Amino acid sequence: MTYEPVIGLEVHVELSTKSKMFCRCSADYFGKEPNTHTCPVCLGLPGALPYINEQAIDDCIKIGLALNCTISEKSLFERKNYFYPDLPKGYQISQYRWPLCVGGKITLDSGEIIRINRAHQEEDTGKLTHKGKDTLIDFNRSGVPLVEIVTEPDFTDVEQIRDYAKKLQQLFRYLGVSNADMERGDMRLEANVSVRPEGQKELPSYRVELKNINSFRFMVAAVEYEIKRQTEALEKGEKLSQETRGWDEDKRQTYLQRSKEEAHDYRYFPEPDLPELILDQKKIEQIKKSLPELPWDKSNRYKELNIRVEDAVRVAESIELSQFFDDALKHGKKHGVKPQDIANYIVNKKPDIEKVLPTQIIEDIKDKKVGVIDNNEQLEVLAKQAIEENKKSAEDFKAGKENAIQALIGGVMRLSSGKADAGKVKEILTKLLLEIKN
Repeated sequence: MTYEPVIGLEVHVELSTKSKMFCRCSADYFGKEPNTHTCPVCLGLPGALPYINEQAIDDCIKIGLALNCTISEKSLFERKNYFYPDLPKGYQISQYRWPLCVGGKITLDSGEIIRINRAHQEEDTGKLTHKGKDTLIDFNRSGVPLVEIVTEPDFTDVEQIRDYAKKLQQLFRYLGVSNADMERGDMRLEANVSVRPEGQKELPSYRVELKNINSFRFMVAAVEYEIKRQTEALEKGEKLSQETRGWDEDKRQTYLQRSKEEAHDYRYFPEPDLPELILDQKKIEQIKKSLPELPWDKSNRYKELNIRVEDAVRVAESIELSQFFDDALKHGKKHGVKPQDIANYIVNKKPDIEKVLPTQIIEDIKDKKVGVIDNNEQLEVLAKQAIEENKKSAEDFKAGKENAIQALIGGVMRLSSGKADAGKVKEILTKLLLEIKN
């Protein structure tokens, strides 16, 4: 029997607010002396009452809107009860039945749509450090605003997972709600992985949760391992059960942490110390209008300017770089400089955008355009000569090694004394090589 994976993702992202979610302690905890950013509220001391961080709620709404979610005009915080040493209160204030954002979606580069079940607001836990037989607890992180984005089980391979997680990281940075630095733990990934017989429509009766993974590479490796482990177990006739597993990078395998609780095991009930969260439509609209142009919308706009797809994605990589590119486009239009030439300059030269002005790169491009060979017939002659002189690279390219074309481009640039239009050269070489191949 052939099996196929069924995968859903949960992404946790810490928000870059000044204070914690339910108290006035500083949320800037990274690298600080342990247990110095605490108070009776985030330590769960008797008689201490929480209150809601409005900026965190606004940031969660921004994430929800950017992911095409419906924003709930009424949501509710609940207590999620479980007893672990990194939760001083013995419960986490979270949202389950009445989340802030519901029912969104995001489109991957491959065109597949991943449905978002919800994005909800909660608080982070403390941090455990294991030293030999001892475990040390730092509560500085406890209570930091955390947003959890939960997908439907729409992923079928690890490349989709990598694309989705990177898109979310880019989105958080565009919105300015988080640094989303995975090494610091600002963004953490969890996957729910099951396998089922190929063609079966029903979801499997179990799922394995891979917990708190802080690297795209580790997540891909963990999911690949888990798919293989579960498939082999089912082929042997074993029954798989609900559980939580961690990833051991040294052994390159997952390991059992605990049997996975269901929602009822957490004994959710409404947080009695916090009111219902009521939002009016006017506030939601104001937040929506404040959103920047999103990265995928930017790259689509750049493609309409006849910029190559890969270059359009590169210059939309960060909000700072895309703003620099937009400013360069405005100046370039006045001086007849093509958008692709500007993209080429930025992608290849990688100028320090904090020190270089957009006007400077336009002047640089104009100076270098003097004497540039961009006539197709001339370039084709040079391209044919380069192919003739470097037959091995031509054969490598035809065999599927796409990077081999760089040597041929270099050959044309050498033959033209560096005056050939590199963008056109690549197009002409590709066309010639494909004709030879066919």
